[in-house]
Amino acid sequence: MAGVGDQLEIKFRLNDGSDIGPKTFPAATSIATLKESILAQWPREKENGPRTVKDVKLISAGKILENNRTLNDCRSPLYDIPGSVTTMHVVIQPPTLEKEKKAGEQATQNKCVCVIL
Repeated sequence: MAGVGDQLEIKFRLNDGSDIGPKTFPAATSIATLKESILAQWPREKENGPRTVKDVKLISAGKILENNRTLNDCRSPLYDIPGSVTTMHVVIQPPTLEKEKKAGEQATQNKCVCVIL
């Protein structure tokens, strides 16, 4: 099955409704590679962009795609429509601050739950 069928045209929809792409990728492309492509093409004028591949989540056909899988592994019947462009949604996880986590854990640990009758 070589040829045009092994190529997928994908655009990435950002949370503000704007798009990156469309761009053509081989079906053997890993999800991690797609995320690296998103990082490289991320609009510089947008605030709160992803810093690493771990900050990016890709959603296609209602499923969160895992980094170690390929486009072919995640293929939906909708990918096989000739001339179609597949839209994948990009979700950026906000960076978690370790200080906030530790402060929250300490507040929970130091909580008094005494009841005086």
